[in-house]
Amino acid sequence: MRHDRRVPLLLILGPPAVGKMTVGRAVADRSSYRLFHNHHTIELLLDVFDHGTPPFNRLNSEFRRRVVEEAAASGTDLVFTFVIDMDEESEATWLRDFAAPYGDRVAAVELVADLDTRLVRNRTEHRLAEKKSKRDLDWSDANVRGMDADYRMTSQPGRDAPGERLLAQWPHLVIDNTDLSADETADRILAWLVTDE
Repeated sequence: MRHDRRVPLLLILGPPAVGKMTVGRAVADRSSYRLFHNHHTIELLLDVFDHGTPPFNRLNSEFRRRVVEEAAASGTDLVFTFVIDMDEESEATWLRDFAAPYGDRVAAVELVADLDTRLVRNRTEHRLAEKKSKRDLDWSDANVRGMDADYRMTSQPGRDAPGERLLAQWPHLVIDNTDLSADETADRILAWLVTDE
């Protein structure tokens, strides 16, 4: 029997530099999805506010929420990329509320790759062109390492934490893209969205 998992909101989750934006772009290039990566709002706001300050956090959240509300209302298929700490209730709540305008028509793809691979990807020309806040490479590499040490950004089967509970509500695919190109990963995602089961 053919099951259509095609959904208008596709979340691509994973740790920094795993390839979320690049894979999201490859998915958008092959489909009706539009890419809304998390640095679209971050980079805009960093020109005015320091990262993590109250006005930055308020506007970052508000801009993202408004974009998804308008996209859902206009029937726009959207890919959104995000880093979530699986153990943090507030992040799971934020992501659930963010996705709410699409109702239950949401799917999540989680990308995983080892730290060494992500540190190489952290320095790619495409990443640095799209994310000017990552161009201080010493700081950016330290940030990737620090987040890897301080947060659990990938799910673990059988674990009962806020991130896992949230992902259990949606179709959820995990892809280790360590040895996959963005195009190969995008092809797997789009094939998964409509599968024979």
